[in-house]
Amino acid sequence: MSNLSNEQTERRLDKLNTLKSEGTPVYPERFLTNVELKEAALMKDGAEGIRAAGRITGIRSFSKLLFITISDIQGSLQLLLKKQEIGEGLFNKFEQFFDIGDFIGVEGKMYTTKTGEKTLRIEKYEFLGKALRPLPEKWHGISNIELRYRQRYLDMLMTEETQNRVLARSQMVRSIRRFFEDQDFIEVETPVLQHTSSGALAKPFKTYHNALDTELNLRIAPETYLKRLIVGGYTKIFEVAKCFRNEGVSPQHLQEFTMVEGYAAFWNYEDTMRLMRKMILSVLQNTFNTTTITLKGQSIDFTAEWDVISFRELILKNTGIDIDLFPKVKDLLQETKRRKIELDYQEADSMGRGNFIDFLYKKTCRRLIVKPTFLIQHPIDLSPLARANDEDPSLTDRFQLVVNGAEIINAYSELVDPLEQRKRLEVQALLKSNGDAEAMEMDEDYLKAMEYGMPPISGWGFGVERLLMILTDSESIKDCVFFPLTKKL
Repeated sequence: MSNLSNEQTERRLDKLNTLKSEGTPVYPERFLTNVELKEAALMKDGAEGIRAAGRITGIRSFSKLLFITISDIQGSLQLLLKKQEIGEGLFNKFEQFFDIGDFIGVEGKMYTTKTGEKTLRIEKYEFLGKALRPLPEKWHGISNIELRYRQRYLDMLMTEETQNRVLARSQMVRSIRRFFEDQDFIEVETPVLQHTSSGALAKPFKTYHNALDTELNLRIAPETYLKRLIVGGYTKIFEVAKCFRNEGVSPQHLQEFTMVEGYAAFWNYEDTMRLMRKMILSVLQNTFNTTTITLKGQSIDFTAEWDVISFRELILKNTGIDIDLFPKVKDLLQETKRRKIELDYQEADSMGRGNFIDFLYKKTCRRLIVKPTFLIQHPIDLSPLARANDEDPSLTDRFQLVVNGAEIINAYSELVDPLEQRKRLEVQALLKSNGDAEAMEMDEDYLKAMEYGMPPISGWGFGVERLLMILTDSESIKDCVFFPLTKKL
């Protein structure tokens, strides 16, 4: 117990040992409740036999009574412990042995104080758990962000903003699932361990399977397996999928994140645009009870019409470069240098044309988009799994939804021609062998599945954390994860 050796902890250990010696169960098996703390404020005065439990987060002591606050992630409840009602023995026992941070179970009846606060008058109580460490007094305003992430459980306990955000995350995932189920989509699961890294332009994490004696990748996206399910007869599917991308650290990227991805047979990307608008409005209403939110100081009404702009138009508008005039990446790279556009050119040198165009867009255009905007007509070399446009085969039938400077949804009319898919994957494989770490690998098993035949398909994907970050106007995507990855101490 050397790492617990401080004065406050020593006192708590003494109390714990005394309670044990007296036969009090300090870590009992269970306590039967009949009301959640968040529901307590709705109880009528005089309601009897109310049983509640929670962590003690406040104690106000008077001569013959105590006001106690108990809390959980969803709410809190004020308790009244009165000496003449509970008896001197139990009153003194509480004062002597209970600390802020401990857990307590109570039974009593409801009333409203003179200040209008719903309160439970304790008739019985039980000790439900001793906290050996005191809760931090100066957690609020703590400047060490890494400490907040490392001890996330304390951040949830002590910071209302964090509580609200993680609760919003749970409600958001629930509302997303309900939305797709109501649209007759079936939820499925696909493998995390994969032989190839396909479905996105990203660098994978690698692992090793001892029994099979083979190297595997943690999936960067569930895409190609979800499409195999379309081959297998499914028509409308979605997955809430943990994905892993071995990318650099930034306020908008996570190495481990939750993606929602889905596919609809016989649809095109315009059908999906309509579905995604409906989904975003549903998520806003069900998560935040509004469709108007404040982003970068602007009040944005998501029910208003959303802008639609092409990739070429957006880059031309913000950089003066017409990407159609530069079919070779080296010429496009030279033009950006000529215009003195600030980029990390050392990073850009090994990129294919598609990844460089995406790099240019992200550095010069994306942050300027605040209102919900559909970005369409991506170059085909940026979209190796998307269907080529019938009128202009150099473009794809694809869109991204960009809000508040970030992409929150990516969607396509999918490529279902196995011969064309093979050609594109061969190009990606060549880029990968030439040093583009984010290019896709050849995936013969997926190509074999495609050769059995695919219907027209539209698909989409979005990150739960990214969506929550944007809709809550958070500074960092790490704030939208229960337990963000931190450096090992």
